[in-house]
Formats: sequence, structure tokens, C-alpha cells
Amino acid sequence: SILPMKNWERQMWFDQTGLPWVMPSPNMPTLDTATVYPGMCLLEGTNISEGRGTTRPFEIFGAPFVNAEALCRELSAFRLPGVFFRENYFQPTFHKFAGELCSGAQLHVTDRNAFQPFQTGVEIIRALRKLYPKEFAWNQPPYEYEWKRLPIEVLIGGPIESLFGD
Repeated sequence: SILPMKNWERQMWFDQTGLPWVMPSPNMPTLDTATVYPGMCLLEGTNISEGRGTTRPFEIFGAPFVNAEALCRELSAFRLPGVFFRENYFQPTFHKFAGELCSGAQLHVTDRNAFQPFQTGVEIIRALRKLYPKEFAWNQPPYEYEWKRLPIEVLIGGPIESLFGD
């Protein structure tokens, strides 16, 4: 049977419940991280840092070869709903580019109800591929439990051609 919940509605955000945030993962320290994760996790299928090894994983992203100003200009031109991109420079302590200075962006969700995390992640990848066609790369298997398919295909739930035309 299904147990009813009191003082909760489907459209509520976690911070509207009055409950304390408990990290479901070491790389998901805040509700902001959880909000952007459904799209920003797509960077796990690429050679772009998704901000692991920083205090704002999945909210910041980049690589040593990225020009932060050019990237933010490109992303801002998409006029994605509910999000603002700010130039950012960071040095991950572990994972991709550990100990290297990375240039990229931090995304700030300005309207949670309008924000489209998956579409935002797709457009970020498209922008990075456009700006850095020689440097950008898809990570190769294995990924998690999958030994044959590209990690990006596991993450998007289908063939890479369906979103990126490869």
C-alpha cells in the first residue's frame, strides 16, 4: 500500500519541506548541486571537468584548454531558461585535471521552475564541442557497470547520434 505524506506536495522543492539537507553523495553537498546534476552529470562522459575535487561539483565545469570568457559568451547566447553562466577558474584536488588550473564557468540557477537541467547540459556540451573541436573528447568505456557503450550513451540513455549527431 501507499502511505500518504502530510505537509508535502509534488511541486515542492526540498528546501520547502523544512527538513535538513543530508548529502546523498560526497559530490552532492547542496540542493543547488542536486538541481543541476541531471544535466551536468553528462560531463562525466567527456574529458571536461564536472567540478569533482572542488567545493562546487557539477556547478562548475571546465578544462585547462577552455577560455572562460568565450565559453560564457557562447552559453549566454543560447538564452537558456533559468540559468546564468559566470566565468570561473578552479583547480580540482582530485579527478579530472587534479592539480591543474581549469578555466570554465559556474552555472547559477536563477529560476528553478524554468531551469531545464538536461537541456542545459546538452547545450553546454554542444558549446564546448563547437569552441574546442580538437581538444574536446568523449570518454571511452568502461563506465560504471558498462564495458562496451560510450559513457555518454549510458548517461543519455541511447545512441550518441540522437543528441549530438556523431
